Amino acid sequence: MKIIKQFFTIVLRVGISILLLYLVFKQVDVHDLVSNIKSADRAGLIFAFAIFFLSNVLCIFRWQMLLKGANINLPLSRIIISLSGGLFFSLFMPSTIGGDLVRSVDLSTYTKKPKSVVASVLLDRLSGYVGLVIIAMIAAFLGWRYIQDTTVLIALGIITGLLIAILLAIFNRSLYLRINRQVSVEKKKVVRFPFLNRIKDILKDLHHEMYIFRHQRKLVLINVSLSVLIQISAPFTFYYIGKALGIQINWLYYFIFPPIISAITLLPISIGGLGVRDAMTVFFFAKAHVGKDLALTMSLLNFLFIVVVSVLGGLIYVFTVRHRRVQHNPPSAVPEE
Repeated sequence: MKIIKQFFTIVLRVGISILLLYLVFKQVDVHDLVSNIKSADRAGLIFAFAIFFLSNVLCIFRWQMLLKGANINLPLSRIIISLSGGLFFSLFMPSTIGGDLVRSVDLSTYTKKPKSVVASVLLDRLSGYVGLVIIAMIAAFLGWRYIQDTTVLIALGIITGLLIAILLAIFNRSLYLRINRQVSVEKKKVVRFPFLNRIKDILKDLHHEMYIFRHQRKLVLINVSLSVLIQISAPFTFYYIGKALGIQINWLYYFIFPPIISAITLLPISIGGLGVRDAMTVFFFAKAHVGKDLALTMSLLNFLFIVVVSVLGGLIYVFTVRHRRVQHNPPSAVPEE
């Protein structure tokens, strides 16, 4: 039954990606897309890719910082391998969450510290989300006179509200205890749902692991600052892709729309964010009077960057399989209590 459910979920997500891509491509002329790509400034695209690639390099150091904060000291090469595997598999799994699952499993098996590894991965994702919201809010404040659109304001409100709720649930102990008590009450009321007990245990373990970082303020501050720097790369990537395509709009649009698009793409409703990313790019950049064909071209080129980096990550992951299998006594491989 579980396998059937998982199969149905995958088929549903693939279907959503295909449907959204069909609806988006239906609104544009494929010949225009090809023409846009052929006429794009190659130097501009190379520079945009360099920024995108650098942001992924910085992600390695951000995660390493959190792992050290969780007392997991690993060679940089081992962290690169796990993150590379996550990047590759995120192409075929629901949004970036699928990639997070892969690197969590990979490094948990290696270190024998699954709780700490999962906590570091979740905090790594959360840190990136914090940076994303900060960039979007600052850009919206500076460029609101160019936007003045209710849809954008609602989207910003949702992603900001969600962030606040997550931070409170993780770092506010009284709220956590209240949620934990509520789960316990529901478990007693509905005995036929034993998974609620499992949810309670997972919530308890993760909260304990992540709560440790609450007292490492310097680490958190540096990590968030690095996340802001990483998240700035997305608007700059879009900006230079747009510039290479000859799109002439105010630069602030690139700092408002991509963070919102990235937040929506995190939703695990499609495969690798494909379809969702493209539809949202066309939708939001239309508010800056960018043609649908140019907006879709911009989204597809950005996706091409993702594919190239992910494939490179896949090659790293595949070619190190034998190396990982023959390793003995990995560092910090101490079972958790």
